[in-house]
Amino acid sequence: MATVHGRLSGSVPMTSIPSSQAVPDAQMDLRGIACPLNFVRTKLRLDRLQPGQCLAVWLDGGEPVEQVPASLRLGGYVILSLEAQGDYFVLKTCRPEPST
Repeated sequence: MATVHGRLSGSVPMTSIPSSQAVPDAQMDLRGIACPLNFVRTKLRLDRLQPGQCLAVWLDGGEPVEQVPASLRLGGYVILSLEAQGDYFVLKTCRPEPST
């Protein structure tokens, strides 16, 4: 299992939280779902979680694994990790805590 460290395609900084510490509260399999629908489904699911809860999303390589993390980051979501799992990737992300 390989972990993507640093930046994905030069655009998505990852946090320094080890993925082993991020036990997801929910999981979604979006393999085979095209962009931008995979991002929309991910965001809708994150919005149903409580602040601070985490989601694991299974994504195809290529455009999905590049666009979904980048779009989430722009929306203020935390990207914990992105790990290759053979022919797909597992993105771990969390709903941010509200700003005070």
